[in-house]
Amino acid sequence: MPIPIGDDNRDRRLTPYINYLLIALNIFVFVWWQAWGSNVSVSLAYATVPGEILTGTDIVTQSQILTDAYTGRYFEMPGLQPTPIPVFLTLITSQFLHGGFAHLFGNMVFLWIFGDNIEDSMGHFRYLIFYLLCGIIAGLIHVFSTLVLGQDLLIPSLGASGAISGVLGGYIVLHPYRGIHVWFYLFIITIPAFLVVGLWFVFQVLSGLGTLGGEEIGGVAYGAHIGGFIAGLLLVKPFMKHIPPPRRRSYWR
Repeated sequence: MPIPIGDDNRDRRLTPYINYLLIALNIFVFVWWQAWGSNVSVSLAYATVPGEILTGTDIVTQSQILTDAYTGRYFEMPGLQPTPIPVFLTLITSQFLHGGFAHLFGNMVFLWIFGDNIEDSMGHFRYLIFYLLCGIIAGLIHVFSTLVLGQDLLIPSLGASGAISGVLGGYIVLHPYRGIHVWFYLFIITIPAFLVVGLWFVFQVLSGLGTLGGEEIGGVAYGAHIGGFIAGLLLVKPFMKHIPPPRRRSYWR
């Protein structure tokens, strides 16, 4: 699959301060608060746990000793930690937590490429609310799909992917023909956004078919991605109210 590395920003009018702030905050939380991902207690305390959202109560579990299926070695799986804030707020705090450097890096690259154009189209404050709301909706869809499919309600989820999926949904509505620079094997080529984002969405759907978004596959909650994307598609126009439309640019220019 082509890997996005940039886009055409020649018509951008605003400095995307909110997008820069979101990226900086995600990096700060991972480096300082999560201690580069090693502070598991923080991650488990502030991640979104479906069982907690559904009951409205904080759930604390004991650590377990498990066996690695590949190496046969024993390891300790930490239990859910006490959450010092109302559990519903984890739908926001979880958006700024990441499971590792690769998880953080991939999300921030997508946010850097696509978020600034949405902020330019909406304005700073509207973009911030749009971003957080898409992340909340993505988290709720993950929670309820986990319940409906009868899967483990105590598996925490975290990451900015749901909110960024909403940004991608908004991007394909507002800027379908904007040129996206992608790395494809040994080449860097420019293709229209509707192809790049469309391929990404098809991959999310195909990857999530085995679980329909409830169970995580390889640590990725595809249902949250799909839900966030659809939220972005539906919410982007209402958030554009009273905001002048951006100048359109064909991808081949």
